[in-house]
Amino acid sequence: MEAKIKEFFDSVGSFFSGGDNIPWCDRDIIAGCEKEVAETGSEESKKDSIMRLSWALVHSRQPEDVNRGIAMLEATLSNSNSPLQTREKLYLLAVGHYRNGDYPRSRQLLERCLEIAPDWRQALSLKKVVEEKIAKDGVIGIGIAATAVGLLVGGIAAAVARRK
Repeated sequence: MEAKIKEFFDSVGSFFSGGDNIPWCDRDIIAGCEKEVAETGSEESKKDSIMRLSWALVHSRQPEDVNRGIAMLEATLSNSNSPLQTREKLYLLAVGHYRNGDYPRSRQLLERCLEIAPDWRQALSLKKVVEEKIAKDGVIGIGIAATAVGLLVGGIAAAVARRK
């Protein structure tokens, strides 16, 4: 288990070193977090354990885990006691939506997060990656649309040429 915890912190550390590498979380860490939630006694400890589990879930490679993490965070967002907690939950929600490919929703959550902490580098870094993905998807969409229009115009031109 110590090796898994070290791997977990190494993956988090790699995120802070720069680039667009959001850390991944494997099933063993998720299982450990689930066990921690089940065994935790006090209410405050349980909230912390649920937060760690939510983090692990939205960083999972499994879409069902990511969706579960999003649902957990959305259910607890209104119960946040401080702007810091709200910021953390908004960021994790943004990560989850990024993992699901819902880039516009991720950007919206990051903007809310940055309203609370405008200079938070982690959120700024993810927002840059999200905006690059949105721009890339837009260029691909424009290319597909242009190709479709080109084929349509070509088909119409060919039909007109046959009639003459």
